Amino acid sequence: MYRISTDMPNDNLQFRLRRQEQALAATQNRMATQSRFNELRDDPLAAAHAVRYESYLARLERFEQNALYAQDHYKIVDGYMRHAQDIMQRVRELAVTGANGIYTKDEMRDIAVEVNELLKELVQTANAVGTDGTRIFAGDKSFTEPFRAVEGASPAFGEPLIQAVAWQGSAAERSAEIDEGAFASLDAPGSEVFWAEKMQITSRLDASDYRVLESTSIFVDGVEIPLETGDTVNAIAAKINDSPAPVRAFIDPTTRGLSLEGTDSHLIRVEDGAGGNVLRELGILRDTSDPQAPVWHQDAQVAGSSLFDVVISLRDALLAGDSEAVGSAVLGGLDQGLGNMSTRMAQLGSRMERAEMTWKRVNEAIPDVTANLARVSALDFSTAATDLGMLDFAHKAALQTAGKVIQPTLLDYLR
Repeated sequence: MYRISTDMPNDNLQFRLRRQEQALAATQNRMATQSRFNELRDDPLAAAHAVRYESYLARLERFEQNALYAQDHYKIVDGYMRHAQDIMQRVRELAVTGANGIYTKDEMRDIAVEVNELLKELVQTANAVGTDGTRIFAGDKSFTEPFRAVEGASPAFGEPLIQAVAWQGSAAERSAEIDEGAFASLDAPGSEVFWAEKMQITSRLDASDYRVLESTSIFVDGVEIPLETGDTVNAIAAKINDSPAPVRAFIDPTTRGLSLEGTDSHLIRVEDGAGGNVLRELGILRDTSDPQAPVWHQDAQVAGSSLFDVVISLRDALLAGDSEAVGSAVLGGLDQGLGNMSTRMAQLGSRMERAEMTWKRVNEAIPDVTANLARVSALDFSTAATDLGMLDFAHKAALQTAGKVIQPTLLDYLR
């Protein structure tokens, strides 16, 4: 037999009232936050789905912003490339004019003056700065001037002239993630856009008996190519050809040395891996501390000019009054350069189209994911309002009942 104290009814009523107050507060909080749950334990399964939807929605919004940035960046790059193409078209017109052979040396000198000004504008365009303050054609060296004009005195011209244009940017490209695991390349390196001819480097060192002494690697246009101990020059050429680098390797039949040739017009970049010296031993490179601007071996044959080299050759030929040189070599280089620039612009247009299509798809997916998130986490206000009214009514009724059942006595005040 159990003894029932007079405090038990009071304790039971207070416990139930607190439970009702908690349920009432929880319903009010859900209505305030417009969410079905405020804690994971309220609905673990729905909360798990909501977390995944929120994460995916955040990624989609980031992809959308990246795709928009890529489109805007491509438009700016395309504008400068079109301007450079217009410059080169005008240079070619002047080259055709100077190759006619009907002009005097003074007239050809006047043409050279305009070509020289166009050369300056071409260098200025190649060093263009984007809206965010970065160099457009510098690769991932965003704040480095990609092309450095080297001037020299010219008594015949009366003012210093650009004698060479040195590349000091980087061919490495920045990229933006525009979809799950999909990246869009943002940059058009100047070493590709402003190149005229396919580059070729041929070593004059006979490599017939060459062997790699220890395992190492070489880099060709940023692609690492591993080499094993005992690899011959033919094996090295085969590994280069099997790599995704846009370079073809072969053994020169005359010098029997390694020869590298670009599959398209661009500046070939090669370097030895850490601790290796294969390319130095093969007579391709000499010692250098700058892997982005390799210094070719003094005996290596290097061919392939940039657009700047071709324009400089045109200007110098016009200054010398040599119409034959203008018509034979220079025009061919200009045509190759214009063809390469058209190819690069087509590639940029393809990237722009892909970024636009990806943005449309992501933009259409965002409302669907948002609807799914709302379905599992959004609060049904009509149901919540009904529940709140019922809880409020039950709470008030419980308070009234408690007030009638538990009457205060003199002993309650004396305790």
